[in-house]
Amino acid sequence: MSFASVLRAEWLKIRTLRSLCGALLAVFAATTVFSAVAGVSETSDPEFDPLFMALSGIAPGQIAAISFGAMAVSSELHGGGLRLTFAAVPQRGRWFAAKVTAIAVPALLVGLLTAFVALFVARAGLGEAASGLTVEEQLRGVVGGGTYLTLMALFAAGLAALLRSGVATLSLLIPFILVVSFVVGDAAGTVADFLPDRAGQVVLHQTYDGTLGPWSGLAVTALWTAAALLAGAWSVRRRDA
Repeated sequence: MSFASVLRAEWLKIRTLRSLCGALLAVFAATTVFSAVAGVSETSDPEFDPLFMALSGIAPGQIAAISFGAMAVSSELHGGGLRLTFAAVPQRGRWFAAKVTAIAVPALLVGLLTAFVALFVARAGLGEAASGLTVEEQLRGVVGGGTYLTLMALFAAGLAALLRSGVATLSLLIPFILVVSFVVGDAAGTVADFLPDRAGQVVLHQTYDGTLGPWSGLAVTALWTAAALLAGAWSVRRRDA
């Protein structure tokens, strides 16, 4: 089968699985709601960052993005589905590339739309507190936020292919992001700046004074994602279905 045919088949799988469509909807809903709530919060803190406050909903929204990536891969592992897929597409590398593309495209589109709407609704609540944001900063936040959500979905997809389990992937990533990254990360100093979530979220800040900048932080997250996808590709090619 050609790559286009495999990609079409993988897109059909994602489009017809309600759980995956629900995960993408959850990305939008969770991010927008939390950003809207943050938009009407107290802004008297001297370290108040209006861009990060407006896009703060991306932090909970990334859990849904991770779930989307993990479930898109793990859905192949149930009921011998992966064996049937490999029977139809013997070129395992081609199949995995199509699967990754079918995950990345809707994740990016939903991520960009989500970041834009979240910024819009949060700015309405922040009012004058957000008046200092420039067009360039807001554009960076929207593009960076959408890209970050996509990278985290792909990071989860790569780990799911490596671990051969969506449950194991979520059990590893969600506690890491919610606990390790914040609790242990704060005690680890500058090393924590290179964790996949903390590095990527620098792009959501108006001001930043850490080791990484907005785009270099996203590049670090992209490297983590690439490593996970390469490990997942190795697992797909070398291990039995």
